[in-house]
Amino acid sequence: MSTLRKTYRLLSVLVGMALCPAASYGQASALPNKPVRIVIPNAAGGPNDFVGRMIGPKLSETLGQNVIVDNRPSANGVIGSDIVAHAVADGSVLAVGNSGTHAVNGTLYKNPTYDPVRDFAAISEVIFSSLVLVANPKVPANNVKELIAEAKRVPGKVNIAVAGATGELAGNLIKLQGHIEMNNIPYNGGSPAVIAVISNESQLLLTLYSSLKGPIDSGKLKPIGVTGSRRDPQLPNVPTLAESGLPGYEIEFWVGVFAPAKTPAATVQALGREIVRIVNLPEVKERFVSSGYEVVASTPEKFAERVRRDTEKYRKIILETGMQQL
Repeated sequence: MSTLRKTYRLLSVLVGMALCPAASYGQASALPNKPVRIVIPNAAGGPNDFVGRMIGPKLSETLGQNVIVDNRPSANGVIGSDIVAHAVADGSVLAVGNSGTHAVNGTLYKNPTYDPVRDFAAISEVIFSSLVLVANPKVPANNVKELIAEAKRVPGKVNIAVAGATGELAGNLIKLQGHIEMNNIPYNGGSPAVIAVISNESQLLLTLYSSLKGPIDSGKLKPIGVTGSRRDPQLPNVPTLAESGLPGYEIEFWVGVFAPAKTPAATVQALGREIVRIVNLPEVKERFVSSGYEVVASTPEKFAERVRRDTEKYRKIILETGMQQL
């Protein structure tokens, strides 16, 4: 090797060594340099809380700062989401939002206190899941076609338990596409709704598999279908609603992390990279998967597109089915 080539190679190595720390510093400097609050707009124990408490400790390690998980439960997560929409936009206040708080609420309420697209910067979609349509075993239907036929035979006699905005939307879409009448019966949370269907106070429920595994396994509830674009890996023998009587039907429940809209782009990107890293840690990913969720860990751009797409899709369903509230 000539002296000139050796000199060039040495210079290249030295330049590379100099640039790497600078790049690392650039990424680190975009992250918050003070304690971070992750607002959960729902009660402890739900999927939003699960995501926040899985991410929080790992993010604290990276930042070298305290990360506080702050539960602010309210109807459909409005209060907690509104807090973050109007918080300081420096990456120190984040929200864990879901398809209800960030794709349904903007149209569900006639005069919402926040805009889920305009008032937030999407950071990363973390997990998603189909909802499972389950029925009391006494319901004389084992698939969607039979359910539609039964609802038409006894119009207005079938009750569907409602325990959240996404579940209500999913049920209304069944009624809309199936041209059937069913009564929405609201319950204060998933557990009361499950109990109501087991007791046959209500006959149907759409919710996450994580809330239904025990009753399904014991035969207290029977699965009719799943709402996603493909079959749920945990229920491979249960068809999607789209393939079993409602073509084009698709509703998915997702959970992700958001910041206030004016948060600097560099901070959003740095937080996005860090959350993707955390979610893909083997011990974190395994916890999500074993709890019944599919892991996404998307970029801010892909997550923002998901929010926009679902907001528009759900707006049409909400307005057409009369879901909108004052």
